[in-house]
Amino acid sequence: MNKPIKSYSLYGLRELMKDLGQPSFRAGQLAQWLYVHRAHGYDEMSNLPASLRSTLENCFPLYVPHIVERAVSADGTTKFIIEYDDGAQVETVLIPSHDDARLTVCFSTQAGCPMACSFCATGHEGLKRSLLVGEIVDQVLIAQEDARRRVSNVVGMGQGEPFLNYDNTLAALRIMNDPKGLGIGARHICISTCGLVSSIERFAHEPEQFTLAVSLHSAIQPTRDMLMPNVARDTLANLKASLKSYIALTNRRVTLEYIMIRNVNDSEEALQALCDFCDGLLCHVNLIPMNTIIGSSYQPSSPSTVKHWLSHIQQSGTEATLRNSRGADIAGACGQLKNSIRSRA
Repeated sequence: MNKPIKSYSLYGLRELMKDLGQPSFRAGQLAQWLYVHRAHGYDEMSNLPASLRSTLENCFPLYVPHIVERAVSADGTTKFIIEYDDGAQVETVLIPSHDDARLTVCFSTQAGCPMACSFCATGHEGLKRSLLVGEIVDQVLIAQEDARRRVSNVVGMGQGEPFLNYDNTLAALRIMNDPKGLGIGARHICISTCGLVSSIERFAHEPEQFTLAVSLHSAIQPTRDMLMPNVARDTLANLKASLKSYIALTNRRVTLEYIMIRNVNDSEEALQALCDFCDGLLCHVNLIPMNTIIGSSYQPSSPSTVKHWLSHIQQSGTEATLRNSRGADIAGACGQLKNSIRSRA
């Protein structure tokens, strides 16, 4: 068989145990070893029969990723470069809240990204491969072990487009949510997408109350197409229709993410287009100051422009906040992830 054990969902583990002639509860025991105890080998799984451990060892490789680099920001954010058995690397960011009440992990769903968004360092790297179920979950476990405290929130806003790795991403979210897994509440689990309409429609029918964020970045079609060329086939009109359908089905608010780039998407016309897009949507706009990306000509909008936008959106009747970007000094903030550690020296 030689299929990595971490490629299986919780359901897949149950089916595997059935195929191996094992009682169903063995799947739960195995999942706990993988995702609660983060076992490094089958020999650690003391409550599994020796014969089962031997079969698993011979047929279902157990790979454990490791930290290649770790950097801590002046604001307390920690960024990890994590490497898998085949050499693929991703970045994961651990973000404590200022009051220390929450601990959030920003995880990746792909090594690299195929979306080629012009403002994003990851997009410049291209796609290497999608991650397995357990490879996604492992990022949260590694960050949690490093922090020595429980992670309260997770966001799929790292490298990759989650909905281009849909099945593995959803299976990973379910492990994070499962009380016998990481036990993180569904409403504390968020996935961010570039706006893949068919996947948003699929996500709306999932039974869990996971939350959704959409990278919008412009409500003017030609500008959005320039910033996000590989999502141009999903037009703004179709995107809005899919979000209306999502909200109607789930009764959940959608977050619209908007990176503000000077003289690119921060004009008065762009502001009005955004307000028009939000009209009739149960949504929240999260304005994001452009972070420095080495080799990019893009510059952040001025503080006065950002303040004006925030006020105008709120006055138009849509909730809006300004993201407090964390970890910029270690290249761990929004748009900066590209498997590198920036020195603060």
